[in-house]
Amino acid sequence: MTEPEAPDWSDLAAPDAALIEQLAHGAIASLPEPYRAAATAISLRIEDFPSEEIMAAMQIEDPFELTGLYEGTPLTEKSVMDQPQQPDVIWLFRRPMLDEWLERGDIGLADMVTHVLVHELAHHFGWSDDDIASIDPWWE
Repeated sequence: MTEPEAPDWSDLAAPDAALIEQLAHGAIASLPEPYRAAATAISLRIEDFPSEEIMAAMQIEDPFELTGLYEGTPLTEKSVMDQPQQPDVIWLFRRPMLDEWLERGDIGLADMVTHVLVHELAHHFGWSDDDIASIDPWWE
């Protein structure tokens, strides 16, 4: 019995930031209303890793520990009288997400991106674990 030939991966590249962003926008488009409309108002940023400033503020030493971050004021704490200080931003960190995705090996990349995005949206919307579970089947 001969061993199967190893696949040739030399022409393949890791999923890039544009693909991660496309998957994130797809996840937003699949949200139930009224969350979908509100989620489109949040700025989405894709970076390979969190910045040194973000890591210091969160007291994180290993950049692979952070797959996403919500930066802003949760809707549960906002008032119509408040003047916006800065736009709400969801950061998705490509390399840590790809590492977790590969380590798991049991989910698709779109599911990984959706999971991280929904977790960050939960901070914005003030969702409970039950709210998250109703939107992201990852929790089941």
